[in-house]
Amino acid sequence: MSEPTDLEKHLATFIVPQTARPLGEAGTRISAEGESRVAVHCGFPMEFSGPALLEALRAHCAGRVAAAPELSLDWSVETHAVQRGLKPLPGVSNLIAVASGKGGVGKSTVATNLALALALEGARVGILDADIYGPSQPRILGLLGRRPETPDGQTIEPLEAFGLKAMSIGFLVDEKQPMAWRGPMVTSALNQLLTQTRWGELDYLLIDMPPGTGDIQLTLAQRVPVSGAVIVTTPQDIALADARKGLEMFQKVNVPVLGIVENMAVHICSSCGHEEAIFGTGGGARLGADYGLPLLGSLPLAATIREDTDAGKPTVAADPRSSEARRFIEAAGRTAGELAATARDYSHLFPTITVEED
Repeated sequence: MSEPTDLEKHLATFIVPQTARPLGEAGTRISAEGESRVAVHCGFPMEFSGPALLEALRAHCAGRVAAAPELSLDWSVETHAVQRGLKPLPGVSNLIAVASGKGGVGKSTVATNLALALALEGARVGILDADIYGPSQPRILGLLGRRPETPDGQTIEPLEAFGLKAMSIGFLVDEKQPMAWRGPMVTSALNQLLTQTRWGELDYLLIDMPPGTGDIQLTLAQRVPVSGAVIVTTPQDIALADARKGLEMFQKVNVPVLGIVENMAVHICSSCGHEEAIFGTGGGARLGADYGLPLLGSLPLAATIREDTDAGKPTVAADPRSSEARRFIEAAGRTAGELAATARDYSHLFPTITVEED
């Protein structure tokens, strides 16, 4: 392998704002033809992956080379490793679990908007509502009353909304019907929703996990091939204590925790725009610091987010240029960047060896 050129070395030191990492770290390849033509290959989509990033890279090179290089940008989503003993879901590059230690922290809203933000940047994205007892995705995505089709009686076509492929137990039962099921029935139902849905080819499948850290959540974390997990919390101590338990659960089953999303970090007055941290400050950052994890995003408590969610058109889809949507988009970029830095899956490169006795 040839030594990188001076230009390649210099570009590799560019700090990517969304990941706070040098461009040359895991997930990115940089190749140059002499000192004029450069191709940057990113292993994940970024919200500034178009002209803004190219302009920033040109500025980074200003004064360091004789002439501004001709830059081109390309990106792809790699498949990353899952828990030992499990294989990635066929056709799905990465499963990301979005979890919380307790209910009421806005986990489902965060999961949906992260998925929409990734799709907005060109990734192929799906979302699985794993909360069998209290499915939220049918209402959040405006799909109440819709029923998926089964072309062969064995597999299910996911519903689609805003560019997302979605599956939920809520698509199969009446909204008012309680799911009075015991644990084994719930895990069996979730496994069917995951493996019998015709997801097609996806870069990311986000799993909206049920709240808590009981038997069901632990079983899902052990049996579902997850590339990484995102922990959602609010700033106050009572939520952080439960979020810590959720984080520890994923670590026990060797699922990389990509970082923390702090929801409802600051209340934004819909009348005057005044911001107030009514639930406290810095809780998500402190939790991340305790475990050496990044704060992926700090999201506001805003009436527009609630209104968009109740209307069945989440914020990133309703107004992607709004300040609230930009925070979700930035958090999604950080999430993708953290995943890009984890170990990749190379199992497809090795043959399956079967030993049989004569």
